[in-house]
Amino acid sequence: MRSAIIMAAGKGTRMYSDLPKVLHKVANKTMVDNILDSLHEIHVDQVVTVVGYGSQMVMDTVKDRCQYAIQSEQLGTAHAVMQASQLKHLQGETLVINGDCPCISSSTLNMLLEEALENDMVVLTTKLDDPKAYGRIVRNPEGYVDRIVEFKDCNEEEARIQEINTGIYCFKNEVLFKYLDYVKNDNAQQEYYITDLVRILKEHGLKVKAVLTDNQEEVQGINNKVELAMANAYKRRLINEQFMLEGVTMLDPMHTYIDADVTFGKDCIVYPNVVIEGKCHIGDGSVLLPNCFIKDSHIGANSVIDSSRITDSEVGSNVHIGPNSHLRNGCKIADEVRIGNYVELKNTTLGYNTKCAHLTYIGDSVVGSKVNFGCGVVTVNYDGKHKHQTIIKDGAFIGSNVNLIAPVSVGENAVCAAGSTITENVEDGAMAISRAYQINKPEYGNRYKNK
Repeated sequence: MRSAIIMAAGKGTRMYSDLPKVLHKVANKTMVDNILDSLHEIHVDQVVTVVGYGSQMVMDTVKDRCQYAIQSEQLGTAHAVMQASQLKHLQGETLVINGDCPCISSSTLNMLLEEALENDMVVLTTKLDDPKAYGRIVRNPEGYVDRIVEFKDCNEEEARIQEINTGIYCFKNEVLFKYLDYVKNDNAQQEYYITDLVRILKEHGLKVKAVLTDNQEEVQGINNKVELAMANAYKRRLINEQFMLEGVTMLDPMHTYIDADVTFGKDCIVYPNVVIEGKCHIGDGSVLLPNCFIKDSHIGANSVIDSSRITDSEVGSNVHIGPNSHLRNGCKIADEVRIGNYVELKNTTLGYNTKCAHLTYIGDSVVGSKVNFGCGVVTVNYDGKHKHQTIIKDGAFIGSNVNLIAPVSVGENAVCAAGSTITENVEDGAMAISRAYQINKPEYGNRYKNK
């Protein structure tokens, strides 16, 4: 059986945030969610996340993706693992992962699990030019790991060692929980270190192996906002490289921000400063011009989105949106639609080949096919207490600067004259005019100017 323990109880003091450290995001997912994703990919059977500071926030965020154990006092890494009593009597291999290592890959974790089949403990290590405050790996003359020394307990010679502990381990589960009881807190911090298990297991004749990885970025821990930004850059680069290998054209991948859960069709082009978040699909041949933000939306084939924001919406094929348009709250846009400059749509359906070129708000509306909106149209959908629906049927023409006071319906091929405020339903084929008569006053303009 494959198990895992994620140590996620710390506050992260150097983050200077009230948010628990593991809830800070890397590639738009919390650190702990990134780790859970990697564990899910390699089919780990049971995961326990050890929580402490902000425990309820962590559990509310991660929800039912794992089990939980509470570490009320943070007394060290071994103490954290001791709290995962759900795993105590299981057979198999158990990963132990620091919650601030969100870039660890599923392939590396799987390799540790495989190594643990032949060893009682496996330590993942890497070498750094500047090892900072990480625990040092001390090897014996034969090259095997002898002990791990926390930086606070290093002597001068040990502090110069460049090989460091990544905080990621794998154990035979029964060995882990048997020998945790041997760990003492006789160190500078009076904490229970999981790294002491290296010495303890060796003293009992058990096998301890250190596996060195040269991918420093994958195993980087995060202790401050600088390191958070570095992890984001690494994770974003991997995501974008994978999309490009699958055929997406990115003009400037360093300035393109796409979540791993997004999917693309063939021949898509993504310009710089585009952000795509959540569960999105971009259809074949679609182009996302600079400064688009798209979240939890579906874009059809051969559509062009120009400097616009689209959330929780469905867009058809051969649609042109923008620049500077905003679609939100469940909009459904049919094929061949044109939505132009500074148009906002909310909870609205637009039918086939409808045109809405500029400076318009359409909310809570059902609009048919081949409808044309002039400039400055507003569906007045809110009366101060309730939202109301506007229905516009096929072929209608809505003139510029028309206010449609919902609830109201405009029939097929009907016309609403420019400047009108429409408060009553308009029949099929009719024209509605609702505006004051024009009065011209001779010579008034000259007198006004000459005052």
